[in-house]
Amino acid sequence: MDAITPTLPTAKLDPREDHVHIASPHAGLSLFLRHLAPANAEASAANRVVLYVHGGTFPSALSVAHRLDGGAWRDSLCAAGFHVWALDFHGFGCLSDAYPEMAEPADAGPPLGCAEVASRQLEQAVRFICERHGIARLSLIAHSWGCIVAGRFAGRCPRLVERVVWFGPIAQRSPQGERVRLPAWRLISLRDQWDRFTADVPAGELPVLSREHFAGWGEAYLDCDPASRTRTPHAVKVPSGAFQDIYDAWAGELAFEPGLVRAPVAIIRGEWDGMCADADARWLFDALSAAATRRDIKLGRATHLMHLETGRFALYRETGTFLLAGDSAQVPIGLASLGTLSGQHCLSLNVHSGWTPDVRKPCGLSGISTGGRLALVHDSSRLRENYVP
Repeated sequence: MDAITPTLPTAKLDPREDHVHIASPHAGLSLFLRHLAPANAEASAANRVVLYVHGGTFPSALSVAHRLDGGAWRDSLCAAGFHVWALDFHGFGCLSDAYPEMAEPADAGPPLGCAEVASRQLEQAVRFICERHGIARLSLIAHSWGCIVAGRFAGRCPRLVERVVWFGPIAQRSPQGERVRLPAWRLISLRDQWDRFTADVPAGELPVLSREHFAGWGEAYLDCDPASRTRTPHAVKVPSGAFQDIYDAWAGELAFEPGLVRAPVAIIRGEWDGMCADADARWLFDALSAAATRRDIKLGRATHLMHLETGRFALYRETGTFLLAGDSAQVPIGLASLGTLSGQHCLSLNVHSGWTPDVRKPCGLSGISTGGRLALVHDSSRLRENYVP
């Protein structure tokens, strides 16, 4: 898959940043990708790659690449040895082409950019990045609605996904009241964003987002839509498909099946996140029945926008630790026999027999006993060709 040469160059957020435009699954449109490589040549050659998937109101320049006090999240990821890529979905910012329908009245059609459509854009980006680096798979970091898109893609294309971090993910909830139906696109003002960013902080608690940081972020937010300052109040136009997916999930219809995701998944959320409460995280954790590894990490004094808040460094550290893996012991083992132990299925395995576990597949192993052989207790419903020669 070849990159497309843009008509006009785009201003870089970092002198080392690469900008790439690729063909979209939508005929005649292009998608924008930004890439920052590790500064260390040895780390760069290691080819650890992660792709950031943004949420439903602002693009990558305002999230993983946005600098607060001189540093951005992707700087931390690069320092940990990752090539950091980020995709802007159609209609978010002005670097990926907007849907042509966004030039029409909002009530002229259904919500634009729902999860299935966006997941095809994500797949296009992943295949391009993997080809560019000569790798079979990469890891994903997704936020909010982006977790729905990433989940749909990961379930459809498991061989392309190494590890997944969902922060502030959206879960399915029981229906409450009438269904919400949105137009094709909508406008979001700075007041809308400030209210959304601060609504979940309990009364009497110190703020977790500074006015100074929001002021700088807000100007950059308006910059991502050239027409934003022509509106009263100043506002950015975005596709409505993202929030339609969220409202549908809260009406009992999540746009992907978590049980199809096989890669290791970390759920990271803030204690004050009203869009991913304890019950939501538990539902997702339990629904990830095929995931090779599952984690549910709750950060104190954090909301749905934790990547822009005072506690963002905890999010950086938890994400980096999970993506670097190294959380499972590996030994050369060979499949010897399948028996039963205390009512559970049990694998009895010979050590040093020349077979190696494929740790990228769901295993379900839950215990080890010592001795000349290993007895690994597992849930047989999750053992699917987990050992390869």
